[in-house]
Amino acid sequence: MNSIKFGMLIVVTLLLSSAMKAQTIEEGKKFMYFEKYQSAKNVFQKLMAVTPVSPEAVYWMGISIMAGADYSAKSLQEAKELYRKALETNSNNALLIAAMGNIELREGKTQDARNRFETALSLSQNKDLEVLAAVGMANSDFDNKFADPTYAIEKLKIATTLKKFKEPAVYIYMGDAYKILLDGGNAQISYQSALNIDPKYARSLYRIGKIYQTQGYAQQEIYMKYFNDAIEKDPTYAPVYKNLSDLYYNIDVTKSASYLDKYLEYADDDPKNCYYRASMKYAQGLFKEAITLAAQCIAGAATPYPKLYGIQGYAYNRLGDSLNARVAFENYILKADQTQIGSGDYATYANVLFKIPGNDSLAGTFIDKAVQLDTLEAGKASYLKTTAIYYETQKNYKSAGDWYSKILTVKKVPTKTDLYYAGYNYFRSGNYTSSIDIFNQYSQKYPEDVFSYYMVGKAYWAIDTTMEQGLANPSFQRAIEVGLADKVKNKAQLIGSYKYFVAYFANIKKDKATAIAYCDSVLVVDPTDAEALNNKTAIGSMNMNPTPAAPSKPVKPVGNKPTGDKPSATKPAASGPKK
Repeated sequence: MNSIKFGMLIVVTLLLSSAMKAQTIEEGKKFMYFEKYQSAKNVFQKLMAVTPVSPEAVYWMGISIMAGADYSAKSLQEAKELYRKALETNSNNALLIAAMGNIELREGKTQDARNRFETALSLSQNKDLEVLAAVGMANSDFDNKFADPTYAIEKLKIATTLKKFKEPAVYIYMGDAYKILLDGGNAQISYQSALNIDPKYARSLYRIGKIYQTQGYAQQEIYMKYFNDAIEKDPTYAPVYKNLSDLYYNIDVTKSASYLDKYLEYADDDPKNCYYRASMKYAQGLFKEAITLAAQCIAGAATPYPKLYGIQGYAYNRLGDSLNARVAFENYILKADQTQIGSGDYATYANVLFKIPGNDSLAGTFIDKAVQLDTLEAGKASYLKTTAIYYETQKNYKSAGDWYSKILTVKKVPTKTDLYYAGYNYFRSGNYTSSIDIFNQYSQKYPEDVFSYYMVGKAYWAIDTTMEQGLANPSFQRAIEVGLADKVKNKAQLIGSYKYFVAYFANIKKDKATAIAYCDSVLVVDPTDAEALNNKTAIGSMNMNPTPAAPSKPVKPVGNKPTGDKPSATKPAASGPKK
C-alpha cells in the first residue's frame, strides 16, 4: 500500500515538475517579448540546471544570448557551443537542429542552414509549432543579411494552420519577413493578425508603427498613433519607449530624455543602462557630466560596457581635448566588438587623430574603415571629402587629390565638382599625369564643357615646359573649338588657350603671322587685354625666320602668353564647377 502511494507521489511530482518547467519557459519567453534579455537568460539558466535539461530551455537560452543590441561574434560562438553540446546527447531533437541551423545561417552557411531546417521540419513532420516558429524566426531576422524571408513566410504559414494555433509571435515573425521584402501591406496585416489573437499584444502595434516610421517624418502622425496605442495597451512594454528615445535623440533631447526615463523604469537592470544615461548627458550638451558619469559607470562594473569609452571620446572631442579623446577612442576600438562600432565612430576617431601631429596615416585607415562600413553613397562621399579638405588645408595637394579620387570610386555618377577637385589638386601638386587622367574622364562625361580640355592642356604644358614637343597643342585646340560656342562663359579658357599658341608660334615655330593672329583672337574676346596688346607690338617688331605650320585643319587665331610664363595653378575665374 505504501509503495503504491509512493509511486503515485512520484507521478504527481513529475506532473507538477513538468507543469512548472512549462510555466517557467513561458516566463522566460515573456521576458524575451519585453526584450528583457538578461532576465530571460536567468530563467533559462535555472531551467538548464534541472536534469534532464529541456531542449526547449536550451533553445531559448541560445536565442537570449544572441538577442539584443549587443549581438556579436562572441555571443554567436557562445550560443553555437551551447547547441553543439546539447546535440551531442540529443542529436535527433528537431528544435535543437533548427537552432543550429539558425547559427549556420548567421555564419553565412546558407546551404548547411537550409539542410538543418529541412531536417528539423522532416523530423517533426511540419507539425511542431516550436520548430516551425524557430525556422521562421531565424529567416526573418532583420539583423541577419543571410535570412530568407520568403522561406520564413512559407513555413510560418504552415504553423498558422496547426490545430489550436494561438501563438501571436508567429505573426510577428511573418510580419518581419514581409517587412524585409519591403511589403509593408502584408507586414501590417500579419502584425494585426497577432493582435487579433491577443488584443493586449503591444508588440504588434509597435511593429506597425515601425513600418510607418521607416517612411520618414511625413508619417509621424500615423506612427506616433501606433506607438501611443502600444503604450496604452501595455504601459510596461519597454521597447517602444527606447525607440521613441532614439527617435527624438537628435531632434528633441527633452522628449528623448523623458522616454529614456520610462524605458529605464521598465527595462532590465543592464550595464547598457548606464551608457544610455551618459549618452543622454552628451545629447544635452553636458559633455563634462557625460565624461564623469561614464567614468563612474566604468569604475563600477567588473566588465564595463565598451560604448562608455566611446561616449567619453565624443565628449572629449567636443571639449577640444584631442589627447584624452584619443585615449578614450583607443579603449573603445580595443574593447568593443566590431559589430558595435559604427562608421561614425571610426570617422570621429580619425578626425581626432588628424588634430594630433604625426597621425595622418593612422587616421586615414580609420576613414577607410568608416567608408567600408557605411551603407550610403552620401555617407561614404562625405567622409572622403572631409578628409580631402583636411589635406587641402595642410597644402598637401597630392594627398587631397588621392582622397578626392576615392570619391569617384564610391559614387555611381560623379559630378563635375567631384572630378574637378580630384584633377585640380593633382595639378597643383605637380602630379600632372594623374591630373590628365582625371580631366580626361571629365571630358568623356561632359564633352561639351571646355574646362577639362583646358586643364589637360595646362597639365601637358607643365610637362612640356619648352613647348618643343607640342604636347599641349591638341588639348588647347580642342578647348578653343568647344569654347567658341559661348565666348562670354568660356572667356578665361579661350584667352588662356590663345595665349599658349601665341607663345608656341612665336618661340617654337618662329611664325610671326600666326602668333600675331592669335594675339588678335585674344583681343576679339577682350579688346582691353594689355598682355595681348603688348605681345602683338613686341612680336611685330621681332626678326623671325618663320616656319609655317601645316596643321591638318586651319588653326583659329588666338592670343598670346609671354615666353617662359608657366601655367597658373589658380582655378580660372570664369569657368569650371562651383565649389
